[in-house]
Amino acid sequence: MTTITRALITAVTVLALGLALGLPGAGPAAAQTSAKDVGQKAGETGEAIRDYTIEKKDEAVAEARKITADLDAKIKELKAAAARQTGEAKTRALAQIKDLEAKRATASKKASDLGRATKASWERAKDGFADAYRDLATAYDKAAAEFKK
Repeated sequence: MTTITRALITAVTVLALGLALGLPGAGPAAAQTSAKDVGQKAGETGEAIRDYTIEKKDEAVAEARKITADLDAKIKELKAAAARQTGEAKTRALAQIKDLEAKRATASKKASDLGRATKASWERAKDGFADAYRDLATAYDKAAAEFKK
């Protein structure tokens, strides 16, 4: 597990624990800031894939699958929060979840492309995954901030 992945998991865990316990400073304003930090850390983690060489392809693919699985768990939490919403808020939340799932599918496809990449297509595959994951992390950040309002 990379340092960036650990930092992302730690940030999300601390945020969730603080919100669950109702700790001071874990209210909506702090949650929005923390959710933004989580999205930024997630984006940085996806960008780290760009540093892998073709010789480290298996490690890059494993890391790509790990970070998308980590974000899957967070999306599942947002789905649960969306299910508790009502009316207009629920409609907006479900639309955001649908957008997240579409971006997650794209990131998953790009992770698969990474696994099939050849030496000639390696750079393009890394860029494709990093871009798709950045889009996913940004969408997650936006959705998490909206849910904390």
